[in-house]
Amino acid sequence: MHEYDITLKSILTRSGSGLLAQLTGLEVMRWHNVELPAVRQRRPDLLGETRDGVLVHIELQSTNHRAMARRMLEYAVFIHKKFARFPEQLVLYVGNAPMRMESRLTGPRLAFEYRLMDVREVESGPLLRSECLEDNVIAVLAHLGSDREAVRRILRRIAGSEPSGRGTALAELMILAGLRKLGTIIETEIEQMPILDDIMDHEVLGRERKRGIALGIAEGERKVVLRQLGKRFGPLPDWAAQRLSNLSPTELEKVEFRLLDAPSLEELFS
Repeated sequence: MHEYDITLKSILTRSGSGLLAQLTGLEVMRWHNVELPAVRQRRPDLLGETRDGVLVHIELQSTNHRAMARRMLEYAVFIHKKFARFPEQLVLYVGNAPMRMESRLTGPRLAFEYRLMDVREVESGPLLRSECLEDNVIAVLAHLGSDREAVRRILRRIAGSEPSGRGTALAELMILAGLRKLGTIIETEIEQMPILDDIMDHEVLGRERKRGIALGIAEGERKVVLRQLGKRFGPLPDWAAQRLSNLSPTELEKVEFRLLDAPSLEELFS
């Protein structure tokens, strides 16, 4: 779920989004970017920390993983090894099929449990009423009631937002709408809004939609890589930041895979 994963992580980690606080009851103040020591290198989707030092680990799932409980236990152990404390854990299921994963793992002298939630259990009302545009966009995954009316409300909110952010918000909405098969409804409603029709020319909507999605994914991944680089090498010099901004999506993915092993920025971008 590469494109959904990047889009959701980008939305959820922006300041102002209230969905995670609504789900966990905790306010994350900063996000950690960590690679966990495993046979296969594995990075938790979201690992944050509250003001009181509580670690919050969130995994985003669009499919039913048969061994999700074991996977979450592995995450918990490795996070404890790195931070010397266990995290609060949540798997947020965003798929369209019914959720069928287990939230418990038991065995001799073992009892492990994490929180498992289908995002459709979340009422969309508070998200749609939120002043945070990210909450409005992610509401498309929640319990909507009327799909078309909810889409209209989200699009009206995007149309009323800052012009510089409308294209990104629209691209993110279309990506997430793919999880709910609402793309056709969104395309129809966009055609009724001239202010958004200027962004997505309806005569070439298919091509422009793909272009917007690609740009949204690339921008989200670029931000993730930028945080990783800052964590690994410290503040980036101007030349490295410029190189990063000019990378194609394919080149960006290669840099992300090489980031952990490259001894210097020069070799990383060579």
